[in-house]
Amino acid sequence: MTRRQTRHRSEVAVAIRELLQANDDATRGLARRLGVGVTDAVALDHLLGSMAGLGPTELGHRLGIRSASATTLVDRLQSAGHAQRVPHPSDRRRQTVIATETAHAEVIGALAPLFEGIEQAVDRLDPVQAAATVAFLREVAAVMRAYAADEA
Repeated sequence: MTRRQTRHRSEVAVAIRELLQANDDATRGLARRLGVGVTDAVALDHLLGSMAGLGPTELGHRLGIRSASATTLVDRLQSAGHAQRVPHPSDRRRQTVIATETAHAEVIGALAPLFEGIEQAVDRLDPVQAAATVAFLREVAAVMRAYAADEA
């Protein structure tokens, strides 16, 4: 590997690290805009990303918190009008937590400036650059998911 290739690889790795740090900053910004804690904002992200909702225990596992803390979190989200408990679709003994339409609208509204800025950056790419960027980001996401799975 040439010195130039090593520098290029390092610059990409640094840029990805900066992106990850910026994602953390954006999550804190979303929480601030919604008037909730960071854990609540991350929980909402998980709920909004799950079409069928999540069980309180599963939500707790995704957040790395205990069952009792997950119950308290769901209570807090429900009191704020961001989530609701509904019967599990196939197991009457269980409950599923889903994001409310209000939460969906609030999150989309709060994220609108972020999405707009990202779309402006995308607009500066030509189609070949855009396709390469999409492929690269999906590959990086797959590597990150694999890393996370090995940590369990």
